[in-house]
Amino acid sequence: MKVIYNNGEVKECLKEEELHVIRHTAAHIMAQAIKRLYPEADFAFGPATENGFYYDVDLGDRKLTDEDLTAIEKEMKKIVKENLPVKPFILPREEAVKLMEERKEKYKVEHIGDLAEDAVISFYQQGEYIDMCVGPHLTYTKGVKAFKITQQSGAYWRGDKANKMLTRINGIAFASQEELDAHLKLLEEAARRDHRKIGREMNLFMLCEEGPGFPFFLPNGMILKNTLIDYWRDIHHKAGYVEVSTPLIMNRHLWETSGHWDHYKDNMYATKIDDEDYCIKPMNCPGGVMVYRSENHSYRELPMRVGEIGLVHRHELKGALHGLFRVRCFNQDDAHIFMRRDQITDEIVGVVHLINEVYSKFGFKYAIELSTRPENSMGSDEDWEAATNGLKGALDKLGLPYTINEGDGAFYGPKIDFHLEDSLGRTWQCGTIQLDFQMPLNFQLEYVAENGEKERPIMIHRVCFGSIERFIGILTEHYAGKFPTWLAPTQVKVLPVSEKSVEYAKKLTDALEEKSIRVKLDDRNEKIGYKIREAQQVDRVPYMLIIGAKEAEEGNISVRNRDTGETTTMSLDEFIAKITEEISSRKS
Repeated sequence: MKVIYNNGEVKECLKEEELHVIRHTAAHIMAQAIKRLYPEADFAFGPATENGFYYDVDLGDRKLTDEDLTAIEKEMKKIVKENLPVKPFILPREEAVKLMEERKEKYKVEHIGDLAEDAVISFYQQGEYIDMCVGPHLTYTKGVKAFKITQQSGAYWRGDKANKMLTRINGIAFASQEELDAHLKLLEEAARRDHRKIGREMNLFMLCEEGPGFPFFLPNGMILKNTLIDYWRDIHHKAGYVEVSTPLIMNRHLWETSGHWDHYKDNMYATKIDDEDYCIKPMNCPGGVMVYRSENHSYRELPMRVGEIGLVHRHELKGALHGLFRVRCFNQDDAHIFMRRDQITDEIVGVVHLINEVYSKFGFKYAIELSTRPENSMGSDEDWEAATNGLKGALDKLGLPYTINEGDGAFYGPKIDFHLEDSLGRTWQCGTIQLDFQMPLNFQLEYVAENGEKERPIMIHRVCFGSIERFIGILTEHYAGKFPTWLAPTQVKVLPVSEKSVEYAKKLTDALEEKSIRVKLDDRNEKIGYKIREAQQVDRVPYMLIIGAKEAEEGNISVRNRDTGETTTMSLDEFIAKITEEISSRKS
């Protein structure tokens, strides 16, 4: 595929660049279509994205409907069919401003103001449409063969809520119709698995206007959440961790010492107590540091592995909130490891093994990314180099492949991120390991070394689930609500066929409850087919016991498996042995 650069050079593009160029060109075609339909439109930014493209546009007081989006897509197809050549040209800054002013593109003019005084600014033109852009693009509009507008939303100019809210129009584009159709099918499946929809159906959690971004967990959701936490406590106890709990609100001075006040305060909630500033914790780490600092330590005690499932609050823009994936309060499964320098590699190896155990339990594959020092950081070059080399050394020792993400570390240290791949092939960043030389320095943490001298420990911050709420959202979509038996809020439903079998069904329910199996009896006066469908498709219960007159008479049970749809006759004792083993082994 040939592409044209802003210097006019035409070259074949690499395969991995192809989709980006197609999507970038599609964004310009969409903008041209919008301008044809709505001449008053004023454009902001319109980049390519991972799966598609978008353009932020100021349409004044106009609110677009679904019919409007359909009309824009239709006009885009017309532009593609016109096969307009895409031509680049460059202008000095002053002429670029003049051109954009003549075309009434005030956002482009403002953007030019961000560029260097001597900047030469590139543009691309297709037909009557001109857009300021660095490119590259396809040479003709007909190269964009498969696309679709997917949705609209709101977006502040420059992402700043103090600025005007613009209309963001999103689309997807692929190299072929076959690839587009496959992606649309994936989107349909993702919609079917949407954790917000399943959460409502299964009564897991709710969201309400009285607390945007603050989820309410319902009884079924609490069972799921507590079961995950029980698993977390079990594996961490076996790995030598102790558990603590630290306060939700602490004095501003603590957050100044930790560095969060300077580097993270825009995401923090603050309050006044006794005329002093206090902060609701956005992270658990300063509390963990205070626990370590509360007593003296010897080198023999290290490493100290201290875990906490702590409730944290972070301010997120309302428009960014999304179910359990992006919330303003969540439980984070933090742990902080305090160690000697010679223990760095072994401790990171141990954490990687633990995280691998967790993700393997749920059937997740994952990729690893090493993020290095950001611009807005604290600490010396020497400490950052030592910390980064420590993480690299551990990954190399494990023989694990990883990619480098330059400049995306935490402000206090580099980090390893784990990106999960779910059953639909989507990736989620969950687990992280951060190596920190700064916080032990800021809080003057110490231990007595073997030679009797005081030394400073090194600190690891790490999570497995990340946000437990977000992890529940990921699991819900990964399993489409069909949680493995050990996680399922209801593990068994007992379904009597008629009044004649209700008494026997009650006895079965009592027997299962005595074995600590989560069971519910559905003795409503409904047809058995209806009860089965509800249990299997809405409640997504792993096992249904279908109890009719024959089962009551013979003293056995008919067990319907949610996943296979098969029904098997067995004794109650056989079923209890089977499901108990499935639960105790946490079979997924």
